[in-house]
Amino acid sequence: MTKNNSRSKLSIFALGGLDEIGKNMYVVRYGDDIAVVDAGLMFPEEEMLGIDVVIPDITYLIENRDKVRGILLTHGHEDHIGGLPYILKELNVPVFGTKLTMGLVEHKLREAHLLNQTKRVVINNRSEVKLGSMRATFFKTNHSIPDSVGVCLETPEGRVVHTGDFKFDMTPVNGQAADMHKMAEIGKKGVLCLLSDSTNAERAGFTGSERTVGEALEAVFRKAKQRVIVATFASNIHRIQQVVDAAHMHNRKLAVVGRSMVNVVNISMELGYLRVPSDLLIDPDEINRLPAHRVAVISTGSQGEPMSALTRMAHGAHRKIEILPGDTVVLAATPIPGNEKLVSKTVDQLFRVGANVVYSTTSQHGVHVSGHGSQEDLKLMLNLMRPKYFIPIHGEHRMLRAHGQLAESVGIRPENIFISDNGDVVEFSDGKARYGSKVQTGNVLIDGLGVGDVGNIVLRDRKLLSQDGILVVVVTLGKNNGKILSGPDIISRGFVYVRESEKLLEEANRIVTQTMEKCANERVSEWASLKTSIRDALSRFLYDKTRRRPMILPIIMEV
Repeated sequence: MTKNNSRSKLSIFALGGLDEIGKNMYVVRYGDDIAVVDAGLMFPEEEMLGIDVVIPDITYLIENRDKVRGILLTHGHEDHIGGLPYILKELNVPVFGTKLTMGLVEHKLREAHLLNQTKRVVINNRSEVKLGSMRATFFKTNHSIPDSVGVCLETPEGRVVHTGDFKFDMTPVNGQAADMHKMAEIGKKGVLCLLSDSTNAERAGFTGSERTVGEALEAVFRKAKQRVIVATFASNIHRIQQVVDAAHMHNRKLAVVGRSMVNVVNISMELGYLRVPSDLLIDPDEINRLPAHRVAVISTGSQGEPMSALTRMAHGAHRKIEILPGDTVVLAATPIPGNEKLVSKTVDQLFRVGANVVYSTTSQHGVHVSGHGSQEDLKLMLNLMRPKYFIPIHGEHRMLRAHGQLAESVGIRPENIFISDNGDVVEFSDGKARYGSKVQTGNVLIDGLGVGDVGNIVLRDRKLLSQDGILVVVVTLGKNNGKILSGPDIISRGFVYVRESEKLLEEANRIVTQTMEKCANERVSEWASLKTSIRDALSRFLYDKTRRRPMILPIIMEV
């Protein structure tokens, strides 16, 4: 490849996806051309009270919007496409993805009223995409969703390869193996830098084939005496296909439950990625009309989400389906880090209502395998690509470190391995790499229709309210003389139960009255000062009596 003689540098960095699992977004810039790989979201951490989802901070891209040539999508998982409806409202750029990925994206854009104004280009492993001075080509990979690809960006400085999420499955459910020959060809031509999935960098060996899950599911269906209910990720179309096959083999009708599951099944069937016999599917309303041994259900809720279909079934709160004693429930997934307690509670509740529960640690063959490559998969990718420089991506810091050690073990020089955080820029010039200046990154919190309007201060207030509650103090003053005309009235929410704490609140009322009288004697009439005085006096008193610090909200009215 001919190298540009200008002073343009190649820069690579992540706005999300490093030192975390989720909200993947990687930026490759050469001169005035920017290519973005993936635009995902992340589900909120425990301390993000009330937050629905988290997306990357795209300030850098907004400031350079005239240079962004497009967004390349590796596959259709939420942590790679979920941020698009929010990001495309700020950046009207073309989006490139495979047929299934684009089908899932179009559903999201339609809901966000962005479908008609977004340029969408369907690609495959033979496509070439021109992005200014860069050219993108693609290669097929195996993952837990069909139509996943890796990206090779040819730049004037050299080739940059982004693997996407991958493993090497030698017996894939859909019969489509990874493009190992193409990967080897790219490696033979020379790869300047490889960005590779690190999720399972701590696991030894190769990741198992998805086909083994089909064998385990078939055994479960064969032994089950009553209904079989399988919970899995809605996007795991290979697994859904194997549930369909097992239900068909054992003469069971299949009901699809859960909004996201219904959406993905419908899109996958429409695009030809899911093969379902014409008479297999039934509406959930029909379940109780059939004998139990003729029914199977596929559902969301494998992560124990409180509002998911499976959790509501377990608690008898689902409108159409209730778990009955003797039903077999399969959790065909492992808990995402942080969801272990939710999953454990759901499993316990399922046992409590008399279900036979099959989950990954109880099944002999295992009803789940990962879609991410383990150590031997990762070494194979490194050996196929043979990069000069290596940046491990998509993982928590310990995973990135482990992947870096694997790269060393296959011969990549330690000084050519960059363990980065979001915003750390790796610059390439004349075939040499170094860290450049950091770009702005962070989390943008989505709460309902609000994008970024909830920050650390609001989260701090929510945490305070969740821990110690709130006291509202209402006082009405005379406009002419500033004397108390009514109140103080104290309203408690989440702090103490009023009927059992009358003496405490009476004393608090007296403290507020004394504070107001003191301010009047000292001719303090500004409302901000009055509120601060009330808040300080009442806070000291309540902490002394209860060792709690509720939020205190004084409301002063003038008549």
